[in-house]
Amino acid sequence: MDTKCSVFIAASVDGFIARPDGNIEWLHRPEYECPVLRGLTYDEFMTTVDALVMGRKTLDKVLSFPEWPYENTRVVVLSRGEVVLPPELRDHVDVLAGDPLLIVAQLAAQGLKHLYIDGGQTIQAFLAAGLINEITITRIPVLLGKGIPLFSQLGGELNLSLIDSSASDNGFVQSRYQVLAQACSVDKTGSDCRALEI
Repeated sequence: MDTKCSVFIAASVDGFIARPDGNIEWLHRPEYECPVLRGLTYDEFMTTVDALVMGRKTLDKVLSFPEWPYENTRVVVLSRGEVVLPPELRDHVDVLAGDPLLIVAQLAAQGLKHLYIDGGQTIQAFLAAGLINEITITRIPVLLGKGIPLFSQLGGELNLSLIDSSASDNGFVQSRYQVLAQACSVDKTGSDCRALEI
């Protein structure tokens, strides 16, 4: 499949992307303000993206923001249930249901070449399906202790290759990885171990 799937996300040093209640205000502390952030910036990354794919919970969080942040980007929400969108977003947000392979195939058939995968459960599902090509993680200098994890049980090992790593003066450390292979997936009938070039 020619369509690239990328993750671009911030996480605490202990691996959480939000507090247990979904709160992400800890990402915006005054002491984190920095005139120059080294590495791949969000704006640079978004210029390469054809669509953003997120889950229902991530959509709910984004809808709580004062303004819709994806004005110039197509958004695809994954949900098997009904999603009620504000009238002004109905022409900008698509709702799809299906497993990650089907979703990517549908979007690839529409000519989309680069998908931004966001939201903890969605990222984990796409990783488990062997669809993520690149992961950019910015580690925030805080230990939350508990919260919503970036990674959970994937069912197998993932081999990564470091593309780049950079540290900013505010303590942010960004690492970019290429996903090389998924080693094993396990189900009730046994294990299926194979290398995937993704």
